[in-house]
Amino acid sequence: MKIKDYPTINREWDKKKIQEKTKYILKEIGHLQYQMYAQKKYSLLIVLQGLDASGKDGLTRELLKYCNPIGFKIKSFTKPTAEEYAHDFLWRVHKAAPARGDIQVFVRSHYEDILVPSVEGYYSEEIIAQRYRLINDFEKLMEHHDTRILKFFLNVSPEKQKERLMERVQIKEKHWKHKDGDWTTREKFSDYLQVYDRIFRECNEIPWHMVPSDTNWQKLYFVASEVLKTMRNLKLEWPDLKSELFNKDN
Repeated sequence: MKIKDYPTINREWDKKKIQEKTKYILKEIGHLQYQMYAQKKYSLLIVLQGLDASGKDGLTRELLKYCNPIGFKIKSFTKPTAEEYAHDFLWRVHKAAPARGDIQVFVRSHYEDILVPSVEGYYSEEIIAQRYRLINDFEKLMEHHDTRILKFFLNVSPEKQKERLMERVQIKEKHWKHKDGDWTTREKFSDYLQVYDRIFRECNEIPWHMVPSDTNWQKLYFVASEVLKTMRNLKLEWPDLKSELFNKDN
C-alpha cells in the first residue's frame, strides 16, 4: 500500500471514549518511563516523520506529559550545520541516540537526510541508495544495544495541512510557527509522498506505523497505544537494592 491508501482520519472512533482511554495510557507510559530510567537496561527511540503541519511538536508535548523530564530527551533534525556536513550524515544522529534508560524522541530524524536530498536532487541515486542501506544498518545497531525503535508517519490530508498552515498566518499565537518555505514545500506535496513511499519499502525492517493525523486526539491515541504496548513488552522491573549497609544476608 502507498501513503495515499492509508486513512488520515478514523471515522469509527468515539472521541469521548478515546480521550478517556488516552489519559489512562499516558499515565501508564509515565510510570513505565520512570521504571525504565531506574532499571537502565533498555531505551526507546520514537521517530516522528510527517509533512509540515502534521502535528509532530504538539504530539510530542502531549505524549510525554506524565513522564519525568530526567528520563527523556527531544531532538529535531533540521538542515545540517557546517560541522555536521564535515562528518558522515549519521554522525549527528548517533550522538543523539538514547542512553540506556532514556526515551529519545526524534521530531524529524535521520530520514530527512534521504527525504530532502531526494526531492531537491542534491545527491546522485547511488548516494541515496547507499543511505537507505546505512540507515537500516544503523537501526539494527541500535536495536542490538537494547534500544527499541518506533517509527511513525503522521499522515495528514492536503486539506487539513492547508488549514493548519493558514492558522499560522491568521492566529497571532501561531505566527511564530509560520515559515514561507512551508508553502513552497507544499507545492511538492506529491513529490515528498513518493519519496516516503520508497522509504517505507526500503527501510521497513523495523516497521513503520501510519498514523491518522487529521485530528489531534486520534493521532495521540494511536501513537500512545503503540508506545505503551512496546514498553509493556519490555517487562520492566525495579532494580534490586545495591547496598553494603543494608545487605539482606547480614
